[in-house]
Amino acid sequence: MQDRIKNHFLESIETKQRSAEVLVEPLQLAGELMVQCLLNEGKILTCGNGGSAGDAQHFSAELLNRFEKERPGLPALALTTDSSTLTAIANDYHYDEIFSKQVSALGQAGDILLAISTSGNSSNIITAIQAAHERQMRVVALTGKDGGKMADLFAEEDIEIRVPSNRTARIQEVHLVAIHCLCDYIDTQLFGGD
Repeated sequence: MQDRIKNHFLESIETKQRSAEVLVEPLQLAGELMVQCLLNEGKILTCGNGGSAGDAQHFSAELLNRFEKERPGLPALALTTDSSTLTAIANDYHYDEIFSKQVSALGQAGDILLAISTSGNSSNIITAIQAAHERQMRVVALTGKDGGKMADLFAEEDIEIRVPSNRTARIQEVHLVAIHCLCDYIDTQLFGGD
């Protein structure tokens, strides 16, 4: 069992090293997109399921509160947190619409949707992306594996950050690093620092 535990660490390190080789450019592009959105008084909406819902909430908490430096709060909203809204939409319409209806109601042209799905096949994330496009929002997607069905939905101005792994746990670990990279990029570009 100790070897099994050690292998989790080694596999995580290997996945992060591969990701460092291929994700730097899309992370920089996504960070710049987010900075421009915030400078133009836009906001970032986030969504995901399960662990990805936790990641969506983590990102918006880091922006609204603070990441590593004292600064004013930044407008970000996790669409995963209002249980009354989520259950009303799922009950009255369909679970696939729990995020898209919120995007349609809250999103504005120039806002960004941060869509998180390790498989890229989550139907409620797919409908959220479609709703974002209808609202003239840009999409930043955190995915893995082969990008799934989401890979065919992205507009030219959207950015996909696809983790080079087929294992959900490893993809989620890199998604967390990517979220921290985006938070650091936003803070550094907007508020300076080393």
